[in-house]
Amino acid sequence: MTFDDCRDAYLRAHEGSWRHPKRHRKEWARTLFTYVTPVFGSIPVQDVDSALVTKALEPIWINKYRTAIHIRGRIEMVLEWATKNGFRTGENPARWRGCLDQLLPAVPKRIRKGERHAALPYDQLGRFMHDLRAREGSSAAALEFLILTAARPGQVIAARWSEIDLTEQIWTIPADRVKRGTEHCVPLSKSALAVLKRMKGGGGDFVFPSREAGKPLGLTAPLIMLKRVSGSDITPEGFRRTFQDWAAERTSFARKTVEMALAHVTRDEANDANNIRRSLLGERRRLMDTWADFCNDA
Repeated sequence: MTFDDCRDAYLRAHEGSWRHPKRHRKEWARTLFTYVTPVFGSIPVQDVDSALVTKALEPIWINKYRTAIHIRGRIEMVLEWATKNGFRTGENPARWRGCLDQLLPAVPKRIRKGERHAALPYDQLGRFMHDLRAREGSSAAALEFLILTAARPGQVIAARWSEIDLTEQIWTIPADRVKRGTEHCVPLSKSALAVLKRMKGGGGDFVFPSREAGKPLGLTAPLIMLKRVSGSDITPEGFRRTFQDWAAERTSFARKTVEMALAHVTRDEANDANNIRRSLLGERRRLMDTWADFCNDA
């Protein structure tokens, strides 16, 4: 089995789970055919190593870095599929941490100029969550809750226990903390509820309190924790795009469901608080549960 053989087999095995199978298959095939096939597409998948992966990525790593990180993730997935199906053995040479991060330069901040919120590629999320959960304290818990709920930093930092319905497993963010000015309901996964359970009993009304009595964490607390864990220039807000990219490329959830989960609504919808509160709530709960599972298992 060559790498290209495994690529095609991977696409056949997974395209049924994508929201837009034809579009995603075309995108996968186009990027891998353009940038990977000329380098090692015809090589037996067992012989693909980090040197070949680096050779494919280096020409576009800086000037087309967004494309490059998606391609790297796709190579990793194909190689992982090949390993699990017995076509290769050994470590995955396309993984980032502990492998390619030693061979490719970190993307300079100047390259990301114009992007408000640099995001972590979703295929790197599993390792990040593992490292984050090794940390203790309100800042680490707040960042984990932010990721699991796909909420904005300011919404999480200011969260109060009065907004949390543990019976219905819903967090209702008041209108004054939502961009469109309408309250937003977030179905809470088991993982998100576990974070709340750890914070319960901390005293005060704020879910994520600071050391100063009666006050929440500072707005920069999740960012500081993020820097400690990742050491990169990704931002807390960027996890919303991580969530969005994952939902688009790895799930079959309707775009409307994902947009509702992110509180991306039209002006007319924003005028109907009851509609926003209840619209697609059951499907959004399934989406957030699936996201939590991915965060745990990726």
